[in-house]
Amino acid sequence: MEKLPGFRFSPTEYELVGYYLRKMAEEKELGVELIAVIDLVKHDPWELPDLAISLAHMGDTEWYFFVPRQHKYPNGSRPNRVTPSGYWKATGTDKPVMDKESNTSIGLRKTLVFYKGKAPKGEKTPWIMSEYRLPDEQNAQFKVL
Repeated sequence: MEKLPGFRFSPTEYELVGYYLRKMAEEKELGVELIAVIDLVKHDPWELPDLAISLAHMGDTEWYFFVPRQHKYPNGSRPNRVTPSGYWKATGTDKPVMDKESNTSIGLRKTLVFYKGKAPKGEKTPWIMSEYRLPDEQNAQFKVL
């Protein structure tokens, strides 16, 4: 898709979770394709720019994707974040995404750093990703990165 003159896709965290991710989880149409659905574990971070929908590019440093949740083990709850060349490692704790009007949490944000190689001896890289997801009790099957 060609870029629209003057269009900037620059959603707030509230908009990413409360609008885009919620609609995706509820299988509702957005009206325009802005965020690609990808299988993150099949791609290393340097491949991601080519997978993003051009309207959702924010320069050369930010891209947005919907990623179906995958678990490391069939009956487990740990997410699978291993890629062909390394893995995404969570840093810190989940941060709530707040609805400013009701002062309630509508989702969570987690920061991930990419490491080349196999855990736990991977080499830290400058690739950083923010993962947004709906609260667990809503049984969300997608997250937005």
